[in-house]
Amino acid sequence: MIKHVVCFKLKDNSIDAKEKATNVLMSMVTKVPQIWGIEVGQDILGSARSYDLILQVVVESMEKLEEYQKDPYHVNVVKKYMHAHVETSVAVDYEID
Repeated sequence: MIKHVVCFKLKDNSIDAKEKATNVLMSMVTKVPQIWGIEVGQDILGSARSYDLILQVVVESMEKLEEYQKDPYHVNVVKKYMHAHVETSVAVDYEID
């Protein structure tokens, strides 16, 4: 299993903007078949070094991660929205049991 984690710093980090981005990310639950598990969290601290959102996705294998990265809904809806609203992001992918 692979866990794909992305932290996002939004251009607008208002509560409404965080909610909208959360909803867009969570919409993948029923639209992206490679996903085994998904979690989205909103930062509650708000410090200067905080990111606004975290996305955690679990997929079965590296092959499924590559499919997820190319999935039409992920690319054309989610990534398009996030790229328009994100100031910066960081990611890590790692194996889990």
